[in-house]
Amino acid sequence: MAPREYKVEDRTFRTESDYKLALRDKATMDALRRKSETYSKQQLEQLLEEIGQGTHRFYTLLGQDFADEVRDRIRQLEKKSIPAEKKKQGAKKQDAKKRGQAAATVSDEAVAAELKKQEKRRKWTIAACALVAVGCLSYFVLYSYFNQRTDKDYDELIALKEKAPVGSAAVSEEELVIHYTEDEERVIPPVLDEYKNLLIKNKKLIGWIKIDDTNIDYPVMQTTDNEYYLDHNLNQEYDKNGSIFMDKDCDVLKPSTNIILYGHHMKSGKMFGGLDKYSSPDYYLKHRYIDFDTIYEKGSYEVMYVFRSRVYSEEEVVFKYYQFIDAINEMEFDSNMREMAAVSLYDTGVTASYGDRLLTLSTCDYQEKNGRFVVVAKKVAKKE
Repeated sequence: MAPREYKVEDRTFRTESDYKLALRDKATMDALRRKSETYSKQQLEQLLEEIGQGTHRFYTLLGQDFADEVRDRIRQLEKKSIPAEKKKQGAKKQDAKKRGQAAATVSDEAVAAELKKQEKRRKWTIAACALVAVGCLSYFVLYSYFNQRTDKDYDELIALKEKAPVGSAAVSEEELVIHYTEDEERVIPPVLDEYKNLLIKNKKLIGWIKIDDTNIDYPVMQTTDNEYYLDHNLNQEYDKNGSIFMDKDCDVLKPSTNIILYGHHMKSGKMFGGLDKYSSPDYYLKHRYIDFDTIYEKGSYEVMYVFRSRVYSEEEVVFKYYQFIDAINEMEFDSNMREMAAVSLYDTGVTASYGDRLLTLSTCDYQEKNGRFVVVAKKVAKKE
């Protein structure tokens, strides 16, 4: 017997629970459609902002579809306003013509005074443009400097990672165990040889992340301050690119159910600048696996969910992926999996069970205020 298809608004849902959520979203959409039938462009823009802020809550991708629908209506209203705008511009031109004719009748002294004012404004404009040009050039020089320094630093780090570790006389194993732990006694495994040299350079190193055929090939840092590595590199220098860093509450020895890594969405493509390419299913198929080593063990992870989210206020009662670090029990784990599956941009066919270890990559997403682009993967024994 063929599996039942659950369809709502031309979207197919895999489970009955998802279908019920979709029906709730459709009811919300229908109500908003009726209410906004006579809305102006400004009112539609306000509605779109409310959707982005979560005022009207949606539980499935139908919410994104409705937001796109509102955007289309705004564009249609903008097209209708073009003739009126042209008429207004024509009136402005007529007014300008009349003013020009009136100006032609003023006295020679008034003309001279006006020309003097214009010359003064011209000089000020030239000076302002020169200052802006100097500022832009300075920014470009600084931007290029940081990019070149970043490239050079990470080339050196990769070389240092591949270099044989220093002799045991130079650094002890105890000195290399640097990340903070709780008071409870636990067995600390030995540090992998390839990370010993890097730990000598910076004892905040906790691992390394790499995705084949991408720019993502970076050390991962961890401190008790989630702000520090937003603008510092492994050499403890200021760097606008920042570093890839692990959430301060994650523990690689426990280990946490979900390890969360953060990185900037740089326009240059550095850090997690290319992570949003996972919005394409074709890109996902070519980059299904993520290599993430802690300083103690190697690991491969298979991508499971890809979705967009945002940073919510404390008062908002909604799934917050960045708070999912440890699942207390199977029920809580399954609940988080359902939440992520519901917002995932596509179905990878990969699922996880209680006891699996997860890896979450998070970066900024500029489609909405405080937006985030998220990729979640499950640890696997080996790549297929």
